[in-house]
Amino acid sequence: MNNQALPSKHVIAVSTSESSDMEVLGLSVDHLRDAIVEIARYVLRFGSYLVYGGDLRQYGFSELQFEIVARYHSVSNDDDGHAGVTNYLAWPVHIQMPFKKLEEAAKELNGSAKLVCLDMDGEPMTMQQRKQLKTMQPTEAEWSKGLTAMRRHMLKQTTARIILGGTTEGYKGTMPGIGEEALLSLKARQPLFVIGGFGGCARDIAESLGLVKKRMFSQHIWTGLEEFKSFSGADLNNGLSAKENATLAITPHIDQAIVLILRGLINVVEKRSRE
Repeated sequence: MNNQALPSKHVIAVSTSESSDMEVLGLSVDHLRDAIVEIARYVLRFGSYLVYGGDLRQYGFSELQFEIVARYHSVSNDDDGHAGVTNYLAWPVHIQMPFKKLEEAAKELNGSAKLVCLDMDGEPMTMQQRKQLKTMQPTEAEWSKGLTAMRRHMLKQTTARIILGGTTEGYKGTMPGIGEEALLSLKARQPLFVIGGFGGCARDIAESLGLVKKRMFSQHIWTGLEEFKSFSGADLNNGLSAKENATLAITPHIDQAIVLILRGLINVVEKRSRE
């Protein structure tokens, strides 16, 4: 893989979490974490930025991406104001957390990454605005509204999305997070890359789009899955051929997945330059 930079800056959203299929596939959370490290490393190396919507739990994926940026992103904030990674915190996520913890987390990032708290409508808040709010436990309705608002805001800030893994049980909101984020990308015709090798929500989506055959052991039924049947692989708009998307949707080799993602991003930019 060469060091050629992408033709223009990309702001790439990464949607991931553990899936219940990983053990069946002979994978562990360490394999998923390694995959995230490699994806983030190459995205940053090729001059793009990462966006993630998560929480700040210890040893979670937000923390992992912050570590990656600190190691591989040489510039704390670029000329256009982007940090290497921006972590959006939905209102139901951050409203449970003491302000002091949020403030300390933001300071520890030291400019290489950025925390952005959103209000219930998905609009960014300053730390001073957040400081005025009392900690509370959100209701189920607030979880649904706040998470959807965050995902809609992230869609506006990004140029492409990568999904892999993803729980389909015990989720907050109207549907599994990776499912809702992928659905929003498809509806907006945003380039979407589906890595199905870790099973879970991403693999379910790959199957619904007709990228791969249904698994014999797959029993996933979740709210929103039926909506993907109105789309196909042709709606991914990611610069890859049908064969390449089928490979991406099934490969267990993250190096192969990264080559395909970078190829697709370059093809997308080249296509837009010709239009």
